[in-house]
Amino acid sequence: MRLLLLPVLVLLALWPVPAGAHVVAPGADLRIAQTIAGAELTITVRGVSRTPSPAVVEIEAFNPVPDLPVELAMRSAESGRVSHARVRLAAGRPGPYRASVQVFQAGPHELEVRTPAERSVLPVRVLVPATSPWELLIHGGFYVAGILVVAGLLTGGGSRPVSAVAVRTGGVVGVVALTVAVMSPQLPAPVPDGSAPTARDGAVGGRPYVLATVRAQPARPAAGTEFTLLIDLVDGSTGRPVDDLVLHHEALAHLVVTSADGGYFRHLHPVRLAPGRLAVRLAADRPGRYLASAELERTDSGGQLVSGTFEVTGEPAGPPPARPVAPQPVTVPARPVAGRPTTVEIPTRGRLRPWLGMPGHLIVRDRAGGFLGHVHATPGRASGLSFTFSFPAPGGYLAWAQYAHDSTIETVPFTVTVGTESGT
Repeated sequence: MRLLLLPVLVLLALWPVPAGAHVVAPGADLRIAQTIAGAELTITVRGVSRTPSPAVVEIEAFNPVPDLPVELAMRSAESGRVSHARVRLAAGRPGPYRASVQVFQAGPHELEVRTPAERSVLPVRVLVPATSPWELLIHGGFYVAGILVVAGLLTGGGSRPVSAVAVRTGGVVGVVALTVAVMSPQLPAPVPDGSAPTARDGAVGGRPYVLATVRAQPARPAAGTEFTLLIDLVDGSTGRPVDDLVLHHEALAHLVVTSADGGYFRHLHPVRLAPGRLAVRLAADRPGRYLASAELERTDSGGQLVSGTFEVTGEPAGPPPARPVAPQPVTVPARPVAGRPTTVEIPTRGRLRPWLGMPGHLIVRDRAGGFLGHVHATPGRASGLSFTFSFPAPGGYLAWAQYAHDSTIETVPFTVTVGTESGT
């Protein structure tokens, strides 16, 4: 028996443990942030354990919330079957809104989110747990072992050699099944139904960088009027539209738009209009030059920051808006040094909750607009967040801390002057 078990144990001990990045487990929820019709929404598609079955779509609306009818359509990319649902956001009432769509099969889908003025088509892959071959081996092994042992005991009076062989064989099968059960967490997991095709053996991972074009439509919007900011993405090698963005921090792209002087700031999540085309609608209250930077990531590749500029014309649309004031002063070291970690303490208010998968976000831009940085918070005091950031060079920086409490997103702007080791 020992000789029979030895190869099995050696094989299990040497079997590699699978690993991967951006793994979406079957049955897990999918969260996608969207800025649509002036509202900041987090759309959650609840996971399903089988198909066909209904899937709950939850829309978390953050303040300010407009009165907004939303139509949902879940469409299978393989069969074309589609299920519709509707939900209406009530003006001034943030929080979750729920609807249910029917999912007919596993695999790639598109969730269309449509409002009277905009639409977004979001890629959704429905994964359903598959039966593990190890699970079948474990249950089948115990079942066969039990039958052999019982049969051997029952036939013991008639033929002792047959009885001994049956009991020993049953014992071996049972030990193998038990060993596989113990080692099952280290064994390869079954490929869920609906998974994307995997790369061929020996294929080199990574994709070419994205080439991005950022432009306003119309090309020179007037201050105070709504316009569309378009981001076109093409593959740096083939020139074809890029349609393999992966969710990172619950969004296909994180877009930061600031005016040259930093008085205007928006952290947005563009809608997907078509393969390789993202868009967001916004309005700027002051004329001048604006900077737009988008964080995104392609499948099997690292993150990338793409940027562009556009001009707003006309006259100011009213007086400059009042800059938000922190409930308490932001705590920054008196003399931050370039290249060294700097800890920034941000006071908060209300009941903190994760937003975009993190407790808080710190976005930093130099005054010239050539540098943009983004880090995440760690919980600090009971009513505050702590950020650690290394400023790359001496000079002046504009910074915005963001966090969510209850159903409101707070933005705390401040400035930082960074020096050198010598104090200059």
